[in-house]
Amino acid sequence: MGNYFDINEQGCSIRCKLYCSDSRNVSRVIIFCHGFGGHKDNHAAETFASRAVAKRKGTAVVTFDWPCHGSDARKNLLLEDCDTYLGIVVAYCKKRFDCNELYAYGTSFGGYLLLKYLSEHGNPFRKVALRCPAIDMTSTLLGVVASQEDLQRLAAGKPILVGFDRKVKIGPDFVAALKEADIREREFFDFADDILIIHGTADEIVPFEDSQIFADNNVIELVPIEGADHRFHDPKKMDAAIARIIAFFEL
Repeated sequence: MGNYFDINEQGCSIRCKLYCSDSRNVSRVIIFCHGFGGHKDNHAAETFASRAVAKRKGTAVVTFDWPCHGSDARKNLLLEDCDTYLGIVVAYCKKRFDCNELYAYGTSFGGYLLLKYLSEHGNPFRKVALRCPAIDMTSTLLGVVASQEDLQRLAAGKPILVGFDRKVKIGPDFVAALKEADIREREFFDFADDILIIHGTADEIVPFEDSQIFADNNVIELVPIEGADHRFHDPKKMDAAIARIIAFFEL
């Protein structure tokens, strides 16, 4: 399921995947942003796309590889490159499908990058859904994903390889940029009504409490999913999350 395509603009070659029933008649596009170490072919994206596209004429879901993820050719992850990729994908979807009905769904690192993009560029989306967003991305990366040996290498100014499906090369510059772009220090009141956060109470990677505090501080709706882990391995819990997101998008 899904058709692959590349966006070659601004010196970037972004690997993408399109889910839709008829690419000639698309009236709304949902951009799916995967997590750290993931890729455009991840199961969560495909599961969501199968539900969002089915019986909803004119709906398309676009996923893409972040820099250094999936089949992307870049070797060294930089935060500014992630911002550039998202901006290019947003502009491309508007132009290719000639529609202004854009939505976004981001998980973990993808959720963090969406929030960062909103705070720096405004909101091009009608609605934004975030599942287990890495609100404190620095702590998530250094405290959970990276090992003690990795931390020692970073402290010595050396790059490390971290991640899940594909190991991603990051260096001290990336960590410094994350600390600088701490979204907990930014306000999202202007976008609050258009954002939904869904978070599992048993998340072992990104603490549920991080989303709870962030949502309270910015008056954003938070939907807890009891017992769900970071990746929502339980299909019933994933189904509940998808149903809530689709209802929020009013598709």
